[in-house]
Amino acid sequence: MLHHDPTELKYRIALTMAPDIGPVTAGKLIGKLGSARAVFMQHREILEGIRGIGPRLSASIKTPALLMQAEREIEFLEKHHVSALRIEDPEYPGHLKQCADAPILLYTRGDRGLHCRHSLSVVGTRRATSYGRDVCREIIKGLSEKVEDLVIVSGLAYGIDVIAHRAALEFGLPTVAVLGHGLATIYPHAHREMAKKIIDGGALVTDFHSKTGPERNNFLRRNRIIAGLSQATLVIESAETGGALITADLADSYHRDVLAVPGRVSDTRSRGCNGLIKNNQAVLVESSDDVIRQLNWEGRVEVVKPKTIPPLFPSEEEQRILLQIGENPGIDPGGLTGTTGIPIHRILSLLTEMELRQWISVEPGNRYYTRISIS
Repeated sequence: MLHHDPTELKYRIALTMAPDIGPVTAGKLIGKLGSARAVFMQHREILEGIRGIGPRLSASIKTPALLMQAEREIEFLEKHHVSALRIEDPEYPGHLKQCADAPILLYTRGDRGLHCRHSLSVVGTRRATSYGRDVCREIIKGLSEKVEDLVIVSGLAYGIDVIAHRAALEFGLPTVAVLGHGLATIYPHAHREMAKKIIDGGALVTDFHSKTGPERNNFLRRNRIIAGLSQATLVIESAETGGALITADLADSYHRDVLAVPGRVSDTRSRGCNGLIKNNQAVLVESSDDVIRQLNWEGRVEVVKPKTIPPLFPSEEEQRILLQIGENPGIDPGGLTGTTGIPIHRILSLLTEMELRQWISVEPGNRYYTRISIS
């Protein structure tokens, strides 16, 4: 779904592409003049007369190439089946709409999970320990068994983010991945197969136009959407600084609950979480039951029968991969292609499936390790 008024969509896309025009300013202009099209139709003198705009921003809006770029963006949306949701649209996520700096336009691929009754953002370090991975998976498993109509939101990054997405898919929950770039690419590249599964079982979401690359500042900006989409943000392992703590601060600024899993005082990857708890910036949680109690989901949800996963056995290809990982701990996908002869695209697909089944684990740098024995 693009929008019923393609002309207004073109002008709205162009407005989001204008240099130095952020979501708050864009929203102010549309509110003042009635539509994005009206913003572009106004004389510069009128735009400059709006408080907070001035000559520099009005000149930015009048950049001639913006409308041509917007037309090319619409072609991309149509070709790749991307929805463009205006903040006024009923399909736009309700929790995000409540945020003062919500994007005026949100691009999505996939449509599951954007309107669940219960929503939880899960963030943390890219260098997750086995403790962090296990706690993340167990909390999401418990929530899947006790909470109906729940979505897990995260950022598709290495570490806790992708572990949260995998766990949600494994236990039958929709999951939403918020990207720090446009939908013409997936970053990190190793998570392309996971992104495909998320489109089928949830949604990819971004406010960046398609050609926007994965620049560092973009990931800081996308954190506001991770925080804004959910009723609460759960931090599992974080150093004293980093994106997870920024997301927690943003969630607090939106008056959303912040939860944190404690860790060892000697572990640098838990200092951020321990600090949030120590400074009363987050509620300590150790299990799915703690999350449910803190968010007052008790009595508003029905206890559902735990999902059963049929026993699965490695195929011949998967056995070859497991043997190679067992003999070469920390091997990467390229190394597996070289030792097994299986094409890289097939290797990436099989690795994703095997992670979901908990047969293997992945460490930062896309290094794989076995969790089962097939001898």
